[in-house]
Amino acid sequence: MGGLAALARQGGHTVTGCDAGVYPPMSDQLRGLGIELIEGYGIEQLNLKPDLFVVGNVVSRQKNTAGLAKYPLMEAILDQGLPYTSGPQWLSEHILHTAENPFHVLAIAGTHGKTTTASMLAWILEFAKLSPGYLIGGVPLNFESSARLPNSSPAKASKPQTLQQPLFVIEADEYDTAFFDKRSKFVHYRPKTCVLNNLEFDHADIFENLQAIEKQFHHLLRTVPQSGRVIFNAHEESIKRVLSMGLWSECESFASQSFAPLSDWTLKGPPESFEVLHKGLSVGQLTWTVQGVHNQMNALASIAAAHHVGVSAELSIQALTHFQNVRRRMELKAQVTLAGQPSTTPVNVFDDFAHHPTAIKTTLEGLRRQVGNTARILCVFEPRSNTMKLGSMKALLPGSLASADLSFCYTQGLDWDAQEALSALGDKAFCSSDLNELVARVASHAQASDQIICMSNGGFGGIHQKLTDALKAKV
Repeated sequence: MGGLAALARQGGHTVTGCDAGVYPPMSDQLRGLGIELIEGYGIEQLNLKPDLFVVGNVVSRQKNTAGLAKYPLMEAILDQGLPYTSGPQWLSEHILHTAENPFHVLAIAGTHGKTTTASMLAWILEFAKLSPGYLIGGVPLNFESSARLPNSSPAKASKPQTLQQPLFVIEADEYDTAFFDKRSKFVHYRPKTCVLNNLEFDHADIFENLQAIEKQFHHLLRTVPQSGRVIFNAHEESIKRVLSMGLWSECESFASQSFAPLSDWTLKGPPESFEVLHKGLSVGQLTWTVQGVHNQMNALASIAAAHHVGVSAELSIQALTHFQNVRRRMELKAQVTLAGQPSTTPVNVFDDFAHHPTAIKTTLEGLRRQVGNTARILCVFEPRSNTMKLGSMKALLPGSLASADLSFCYTQGLDWDAQEALSALGDKAFCSSDLNELVARVASHAQASDQIICMSNGGFGGIHQKLTDALKAKV
């Protein structure tokens, strides 16, 4: 929604927004754009007299324990018959698919890696001087914001002859659109290039099982034109089931070396430096600073997607050597030298958005690969997503934390017993519903050269600064 607000502002609209507890980096980005942030959902905002209310999927018809509407502004909009729409629908009708200037949409879908892969793809197109527009659910470090409109006149010298439309990269989310539109957001985007990066069960609050999510991905493929292209992860059986339901466009696959004979795009080598192959022929070597096997696959997907709009694999590889990742993806927040320790062995404090057990596992494995066995990893995590709060994936947590030496779980708001769920980790796991107590416990265990990674899909109560202060105060 913050990205949509930015696009609307760039398009010449006056924009305000309301939410509860907005936190950085999005709150900083919006203020920098001059977009007023209003705390809460009070009906006094009707006095702004907007032409249209764009409603995010956080808004519901829910009532509190006193029987009062949780979102009184929405109730007033409905009572007075005022115009409203969803974010994805507004985006489709007013930006992506206008009659006078429709865009070539490149959509990145999947349970994991959407933000990072979309950021990689947008950067490749920018590096190729194609000046794409984009809407990304995070802040890419190669750009100044999470969203922008495309430049309708990219550099003619580099523009492929086959490229007729402005390009727009979008993170295509399978979560539902709004309380009044239960379709997945991505069915509004109508992509011409569609990446299916991976697919497993998530969003237990709205999907009954994996098959229900696969059906939504099938609906997405129904919107891809026959002149479009679907680029899919050949490792994923769930995606193969989606493809078997129907495919009406070109398709290409990508995979690791183990699937090399069966895939169009493959890779060979470790995450730090690997060879990219197309149709079995080497097209270049990517050496970069981004870690993790999962990011190798994200890179391969972005290279394949850029190729569909005329960017050579060689140029894409060159672009990715300059890729700086995304805010809150293994973002180093602080380095603290503990008292009495040499400055060459600081404690590193990282921030990461991981909240699904698979994402936690792959991120920790990537960090372990980077630091080897010479440093300890302390994982501090908050099971904050709706799926994690329901406890439907609690059995996967011990395995996902296997690469960490110690794990610290913030249990505020959970209805299930986290200590019991993590009992398989024995004395390597600690739980607390008090954030200050959790911070103190992490600090008490911290040693020189430790890698502390804080994982949450929210603000986590400002834990990074709290932890940094506690480490600096440690004697």
